[in-house]
Amino acid sequence: MDLTTERQDGVLSAEVNGRIDGTTAIAFEQAIKTAIEESDHALILDFKNLLYISSAGLRAILLIAKNLRQQNAKFALCSMSDQIREVFEISGFDKIVSIYGSRADALTSVER
Repeated sequence: MDLTTERQDGVLSAEVNGRIDGTTAIAFEQAIKTAIEESDHALILDFKNLLYISSAGLRAILLIAKNLRQQNAKFALCSMSDQIREVFEISGFDKIVSIYGSRADALTSVER
């Protein structure tokens, strides 16, 4: 798993490459939590290059979402492959976290 971040106007965007599984989920969660600053009002996770996510990865997403809620920050996921989106739909996570087709759509949704 590889993670790249960028920040613009209080929105942290993170692009995830590879897999979020039992081996990488804790490192993924820690990397995201470390990257979030108090001045950030939103996080967008871009999954266009995510190849696989396990239940451990879903748990990390849930913990990140909980952490952001405590900060009153918005959270969105975007650019999922059909396979990854299906995992979110089957698990019901698409009802918990907002999912958008593109980063531009996600950005529009989290802007104040």
